[in-house]
Amino acid sequence: MIGKVYCALTMLERAHVLITGGLGAIGSALSRALLKRDIATLTIIDDFSSSSPDATLDIVHDSRVIHLRRSIISDECLRHALLERPQDIVFHLAANFAHQSSLDHPIIDCEVNSLGTAKVLEYARKADVKKFVFASSSCVYGNAKSYDVGTKDFHLDTPYAINKLHGEYLVNFYREHHGMNTTILRYFNSFGPGELPGRYRNVIPNFFARAMNGQDLPITGDETVSRDFNYVENTAQGTILAAEKPISAGKIYNIGSGNEITIVELAKKINAITGNKAGITMHPARVWDSIKNRCADISLTVKELGYKPVIDFDAQLQVTYQWLKEHQKHFPKV
Repeated sequence: MIGKVYCALTMLERAHVLITGGLGAIGSALSRALLKRDIATLTIIDDFSSSSPDATLDIVHDSRVIHLRRSIISDECLRHALLERPQDIVFHLAANFAHQSSLDHPIIDCEVNSLGTAKVLEYARKADVKKFVFASSSCVYGNAKSYDVGTKDFHLDTPYAINKLHGEYLVNFYREHHGMNTTILRYFNSFGPGELPGRYRNVIPNFFARAMNGQDLPITGDETVSRDFNYVENTAQGTILAAEKPISAGKIYNIGSGNEITIVELAKKINAITGNKAGITMHPARVWDSIKNRCADISLTVKELGYKPVIDFDAQLQVTYQWLKEHQKHFPKV
């Protein structure tokens, strides 16, 4: 119904909330932040494909939480979560992660990240939810020279980036055609407690795992490669603000720290924290990774949402290290 009046919630209190991927690294931080609020219920769809049951017991044992251990491509699960239960807000975080995985498994990536997003949107439409927040990625910028949300010149190198951008187009279609109140968030490199190392996981947990094992830290590309690493609680903060602020309707926001660090400097910090003497090794850039430097332009997010990321990278790395040490028994076997 085009022209439907947006009915954005200004507060989450007493709201019925659904999070897809609510037990992953970002999802669990978001779930915990929401459970500190006076929400009515929190329904989580998460099949533990990117998370550890042991690390999220506090969430699933909360009396307000309903955990559905299924994939988002399951129609039965989505019917149960959205048509058989009242939901006010949907945070769609579930995804098949990330670039190398999408190269190795392009069909699965398309099923989860494109078809899965279409299904969640369609069931959310049928349920007449009041707010839909979509977790996209900074990778949709591809090799664009600007990380302003108004950028339209996309040259993408992996199925993951393509399917994330397709998800944005689907969200915009549901906003324009059905009047759904939507917001798109482009997450930059989120890190922190909740993410275990693994073949398809992020550089920080993988560097820590290797350093804890006394192995060298391999860096692809040259010494100038840099990224914006954003602590997971900042990511959760920005995500909640996007649901609460009426101004966010129909908008796209970057969720990052607004700072960047070279991967070489990151590796040195992790070796220092862990006492790893194996050092750093340099390797050729991966064929799909043409991005040398990426830093979030968060000016719009700060101005419109009141986003205030906590910047204390060294302390946040220490907290991440302590969490990984506590969960080392769950590291994948190499």
